[in-house]
Amino acid sequence: MTTTRTLDVPGARLRYEVRGSGPLLLVTGSPMGAADFAPLADAMARDHTVVTHDPRGISGSVLDDPEQDSTPELRADDLAALLDALGAETADVFGSSGGAVTGLALVARHPGRVRTLVAHEPPCLELLPDAAEQRAAVDDLIATFHRDGVGAAFAKFMAHAGFEDGGEGAPGGPPSEPAREPAGEPAREPAGAPSDQALADGARFFVHELRGTTSYLPDVAALRAGPARVLVGVGAGSGSGSLVTYRTSVALAGLLGAEPVEFPGDHGGFIGHPEEFGEVLRKVLLEG
Repeated sequence: MTTTRTLDVPGARLRYEVRGSGPLLLVTGSPMGAADFAPLADAMARDHTVVTHDPRGISGSVLDDPEQDSTPELRADDLAALLDALGAETADVFGSSGGAVTGLALVARHPGRVRTLVAHEPPCLELLPDAAEQRAAVDDLIATFHRDGVGAAFAKFMAHAGFEDGGEGAPGGPPSEPAREPAGEPAREPAGAPSDQALADGARFFVHELRGTTSYLPDVAALRAGPARVLVGVGAGSGSGSLVTYRTSVALAGLLGAEPVEFPGDHGGFIGHPEEFGEVLRKVLLEG
């Protein structure tokens, strides 16, 4: 059974879902919302209380000021507020892509609230040796959106991220709903026009989220200091090997002094392989 709730936080009203029973697991994305994580949440809810949500400004989580930028710090504060609303001092956290960056900010800003963070392929571009070039590419993506619209910007985004045209899971169009692997960014359909909400979420991603998320520099000292256990996840085998987020994940794991944890599939393996993905996640959390 899934219950849907709302929570007022500074500047926004968050929509979130709760399912299952057992240890608390927060699952977060950016800009991916609760619907994209439903298959994984269902798999984990057999032995966890799983909380998913729409990040501020995305889908059902509305902003007081629609022009407010979404930063990892703001989203981390939202997760802490969700924990407060649930009456939970601590939780395990699984974050994907921009949500992984949110999780890193949560550990640094709110020490003691996270037991184990699994940061799955965080796009922390500032960790790369070619960070200046990556920064310029992000600027170009945003300029493409303003000049040519969300479809053109999304296609260029996926190419820059490393998804081969026509390759397994590589999207071929602008975001829509429901998502298909390898999500982790605005959701999409393989055919047909995107919904108005998907177009709005895509626009918000390019204008108000992309730069803040990719420019975030993790506080490695805080992450290493604990008490949270911080693990970095990547797609198994060749699943994510060609992706920019694989490079950022390996770089972050190296700074944390640990090997990345391999998960089934690629950047969006939790959508394409929710049961198998959930089994690996469950094992990792139990080891904590």
